[in-house]
Amino acid sequence: MGDKVAALFKRMGVESVEDLIYHFPRRYDDYSHVVKINNIKPGPVTIKVEVKDVQQRYVRRGLHITEAVVKDPSGTLKITWFNQPYRAKALMPDKQYFISGDYQFNRDRYSIINPAAELVSSFPKNTARIVPIYPETKRLKSFQIRRAMQEVLPVIARLQDNLPAFIVKDFGLLPLNQALKQLHFPDDPTNLTAARDRLGFAELFELTLAGQLNKLAIAAQSGQTIKFDEALAKRFVASLAYKLTDAQRKAAWQLLQDLNNKRPMNRLLEGDVGSGKTIVAAMAILMAANNGYQVAYMAPTEILAHQQHETLGSMLSPFGVKTDIFTGSLNEKRKMKTAKSIESGEPDLIVGTHALIQKHPKFKNLSLVIIDEQHRFGVNQREKLLGKATKVPHVLTMTATPIPRSLALTIYGELDISIIDELPPGRQPIITEVIPPESRPSVYSKIDQQIAAGRQAYVICPLVDDSDVLGVKSVNEEFRRLNSGLFKHRRIGLMHGRLKSDDKNRIMTDFSTGLYDILVSTTVVEVGVDVPNAAVMLIEGAERFGLAQLHQLRGRVGRGEYQSYCFAIPSTNQQLSRRLRAFAQMRDGFKLAEMDLKLRGPGEVYGLAQHGVLDLRMAKLSDAKLLARVRQAADDTLLRSPDLLQYPRLKKRVNDLRKITNLN
Repeated sequence: MGDKVAALFKRMGVESVEDLIYHFPRRYDDYSHVVKINNIKPGPVTIKVEVKDVQQRYVRRGLHITEAVVKDPSGTLKITWFNQPYRAKALMPDKQYFISGDYQFNRDRYSIINPAAELVSSFPKNTARIVPIYPETKRLKSFQIRRAMQEVLPVIARLQDNLPAFIVKDFGLLPLNQALKQLHFPDDPTNLTAARDRLGFAELFELTLAGQLNKLAIAAQSGQTIKFDEALAKRFVASLAYKLTDAQRKAAWQLLQDLNNKRPMNRLLEGDVGSGKTIVAAMAILMAANNGYQVAYMAPTEILAHQQHETLGSMLSPFGVKTDIFTGSLNEKRKMKTAKSIESGEPDLIVGTHALIQKHPKFKNLSLVIIDEQHRFGVNQREKLLGKATKVPHVLTMTATPIPRSLALTIYGELDISIIDELPPGRQPIITEVIPPESRPSVYSKIDQQIAAGRQAYVICPLVDDSDVLGVKSVNEEFRRLNSGLFKHRRIGLMHGRLKSDDKNRIMTDFSTGLYDILVSTTVVEVGVDVPNAAVMLIEGAERFGLAQLHQLRGRVGRGEYQSYCFAIPSTNQQLSRRLRAFAQMRDGFKLAEMDLKLRGPGEVYGLAQHGVLDLRMAKLSDAKLLARVRQAADDTLLRSPDLLQYPRLKKRVNDLRKITNLN
């Protein structure tokens, strides 16, 4: 193709033949059923006709019309193209064509408007078949992509399969080249379904193998045993202000059993907002310190690092656990002093941010690493932190984003998983309502009442600046509007992702200490902010957020003793989406996450695709039968070749995925 067209493809990330082959359609138009002219009905149609007459004319400047009269044995029909003057020369009289398009009412009569037309004798790409519609860009449309895709069909035919031949046979899958051809140019719906099933199977199969091999590698390593002290554990639990939930007890027991083993722990602790993960982590820290080891606790933000340092310190200091904090905002003198202290082994627990992975500090005897909100950290960052231990440390990763078990087992196949799915007793449920835009004044009245009672509120907007195209609120405009209008008598803070890290930390600290009544923000407050006094969450443009994200935002309130409220306001008054109705009705983060997974897919739900962790375009993680078949296939493959040396192409792909998904 020419340089100009190639540049358009490059804009979509298509720079090679392989990129083109794996540029999958986003949907399909079915023009496979050819009808007679006398049976034609409004909607998508395909007819097989001869061209009898072609006329063209300019109606006015900028509007050219081409009209053709076509016929088949049952009758004649007029077809219209706007601003496609080349059609007049391209259509040859008395030749048979497939014409595919929408039969619709236009200018006082029915006609097929701007259809695709192809000679019956050629390979149809745009007519008389199930036609793929691709992700497009300006000046690059699906018919051009289909034309390029036809050119690479000979390449697709020669592609070698990553999947072992016995897997393809035993599990009744299409070979790779057949699946790709059917995906781009399906013969019929059955073959299209088979193609999607095959490619989805391969995506999950490779990811599952990567997780299993990582798990086996971790099991073969030797770490430090952190002995369980039952009496100490009982004293710690007795010191707490409230009774542990059964889910907390179960998760804590799983962790303590892992630590008591020479095999390094590699566990994901999943818990809904406010479920008490910190208590469970504290028990693991206590056991490590009691055995004379150091613990590194890595938090995603400075605010959360300071909060966790205070929380864990107050819980653990009565048991002789010494804590310290190491963040990027420390001045150089304090930083060097703290680094020396850590290197000497003085603090048992070091809470920090990304600063922990710098050259300094070094640890004397690091044996447990806790990573909070692990998806906020890159693989390389985790590896740098783990590299500071002399022996392979135990690793506990935590997330407050509820992840459906099917997704967790697929992304984090090498991890053992503990789930805290109960909330501590006494927590008041957050009252959640979806409010139409015209009822916004009633929400403002509620916010003002809460502020008058001493509470605080969040106002969340999807954008930093206004967008005429999207028509949703921005934090900058909303901050100005509220500051000069209804809430000019209140103290309002402004926060978004474009601010410098120091400014974000300062604003968030000011809000948490009560210097602001209202914080207008983007979703940067979604994770790692604990302000017990905040009692109202207002989410503008709510339809633009996924369920998991809405639930996380809701979890920023209801963290104290006060009744809290969450109001979601869509941008328009259109019928409420299934997602927003579910958000208002459901409180269980895991159930909401399952629904979000089905509605939006894994990459969209968790923002993981952009980190390279997950790029599942065909697989449906809600398909339990598919997951079971994939795991069986992975087991069968490792039985035949534990190191995958028999399958070099598969081995290369799996090794790439192991680097991406490995958390240890």
